[in-house]
Amino acid sequence: MRRKNGFDPYLALIVAVAQMVIAKGASWGQRLDREALDPYAYVLLLIGPLAVLLHRRFPLLTTAAALAACDLFLIGGYAYGPTFISPGVLLVLLVLRGRRLMAWVMAGMTLLSFLTYAWMVGNRDLFHSVWILTSIMLLMVVAELVRTVRERRAERERTAEEEARRQASEERLTMAQELHDVLAHNISLIHVQASTALHLIDANPEQARTALATIKTASKEVLGEMRSVLNVLREGAPRSPTAGLDRLDELIERCGVDVTLKRVGSRPLPPQVERAAYRIVQESLTNAARHAPGAAVDVRLEYGEQELILRVSDSGSGTTGALSESGSGNGIPGMRERASALGGTLVAGPSGTGFEVEARLPLPEETS
Repeated sequence: MRRKNGFDPYLALIVAVAQMVIAKGASWGQRLDREALDPYAYVLLLIGPLAVLLHRRFPLLTTAAALAACDLFLIGGYAYGPTFISPGVLLVLLVLRGRRLMAWVMAGMTLLSFLTYAWMVGNRDLFHSVWILTSIMLLMVVAELVRTVRERRAERERTAEEEARRQASEERLTMAQELHDVLAHNISLIHVQASTALHLIDANPEQARTALATIKTASKEVLGEMRSVLNVLREGAPRSPTAGLDRLDELIERCGVDVTLKRVGSRPLPPQVERAAYRIVQESLTNAARHAPGAAVDVRLEYGEQELILRVSDSGSGTTGALSESGSGNGIPGMRERASALGGTLVAGPSGTGFEVEARLPLPEETS
């Protein structure tokens, strides 16, 4: 409340100074036709600024008081001009502060009082009456235009804030999904390799050492990826996670399964498609390591003109169909959500003795 009222004292002071200065000049310029300023005139000149100061709390009363002071100043025979400022300012404030009906009613009262005074002093010139009407109408139209501009600006700011909140919410959801995928993949890999190491530590120490080395690499990788995702929260950090297909070879090397990668064609991809494709491959390899340990996995990327086709299939290990959407994890539904978010599709299910995931992600047209 204090912040909203902070401008009123300054506006009241500006109106007071303007009316006093203009009154001095107008009184001297009209000294042959109008009365000289006296204490009564100065009191009337101060009523308007006081009304501006109290206008927010008493809008109707203060506007009426300023108009009455203006009329009394004119009836007293003092110079034309200075007391018109306060009623005009208060009418504009009524419009800007949302009291439009009151503003137009008071504008009508102002017009009526000015025309009545003109007729009282014998000035019945039609041009003079039209000039008064035009001046008041112009003032009100300008006030309405300013109000409209302010409302549209406020609406744009509100829309921008809502859009910023929506984007922040989407970024948080993206980070949550990235963290889930990173943790799910690496924890599953660590689990599989730890089981392998425990099983082979006595019979085959060399292979157990390889499994332990994979665990070390996976744990380091998960810490690095978590740091990359969480850096999004820091000022000046990238606004999106950085996983992409350029890291696919590194992912395959440490996934703990026998993977054959084949790329058909090549073209630049949008960052969101890169990220989604990487995570789909990552989740598919995690599922293969978890549900078909020891199976051979084929990863195929086909870069078409209109879509990226991604297939991850494994040879199976006697547990065909063990991977399904009814499990407790979020693997296949999560992959499908990533594809759908880009307007693509994802199909996952048994294929022969194994399992296959196929994703089709739409691509924009290439520009030369």
